[in-house]
Amino acid sequence: MNQQVLQAIVASIDNRESVALISVTEADGAFAGNVGHHAALWLDATRAPVGDLALGELTEQIYTDARRALDDRKHRRLDYTTTEGSLKIFVEVQAQPPHLIIVGAGHIAVPLAAVAKLNDFEVTVLDDRPLYANVARFPSADRVIAGPFRAELSQLRGGKPTFDNHTYVVLVTRGHQYDIDSLLEVLDDPLAYIGMIGSQRRIRAVFELLEKDQGIPAAKFDRIYAPIGIDIGARTPAEIAICIMAEMINVMRKGPALSMSEQIRRERIARRERAQEKTL
Repeated sequence: MNQQVLQAIVASIDNRESVALISVTEADGAFAGNVGHHAALWLDATRAPVGDLALGELTEQIYTDARRALDDRKHRRLDYTTTEGSLKIFVEVQAQPPHLIIVGAGHIAVPLAAVAKLNDFEVTVLDDRPLYANVARFPSADRVIAGPFRAELSQLRGGKPTFDNHTYVVLVTRGHQYDIDSLLEVLDDPLAYIGMIGSQRRIRAVFELLEKDQGIPAAKFDRIYAPIGIDIGARTPAEIAICIMAEMINVMRKGPALSMSEQIRRERIARRERAQEKTL
């Protein structure tokens, strides 16, 4: 393998960046001499790949297909046939760990950060109180941020327009007004998961208020896991952290468990369907 490609792959792994190694494994015809060519590729299409597949016009199509594999976080075999010959490509994906952002550094956040790290999540904890948001309180977290919730969430994007679909956000601040403000910041992002703590009655009231006062379409709230977690009868902060972690794993692995938020979600969808029927 080209030393430059190898160094790019190693650097990306060290920096916890998702990267794909593209390898030409079989080829014939005009492509026969390309076996063994490699390239390193990232999701950011503005970032130039490292290495050269030397496959002419077909190269950009391979890069597009490889980025899809990287976005799906799955290795992939790609086959191409042209009038010049055929070839087989293997895309080896080195995916960054899923990123959990815990908004609120209270009593639930402490065990949640620890158990998320045990499950190989990258963990960020955010609170506007330095007394709570500090490394001594969250020794296992990758970063701990003290600052205004919404402004720091925006800053965390790192110049990107949105968080990606491997980012998980848990809203467990000290007051529902902070949860709502943070929710409004991330609601349109293509997140893997948004969870918000609160009772069923409180969650219903919050969603209805935001629909009325903010003009937010009701369907946008269907993706929010609130009340947060899977019902295991949790009582203590550590037990609640486990039920939240279980829900995130269930979402990530497409598991069969039903979330506590499912009842509200079904009620809201049914209510919209009844309203639509009345207008017909």
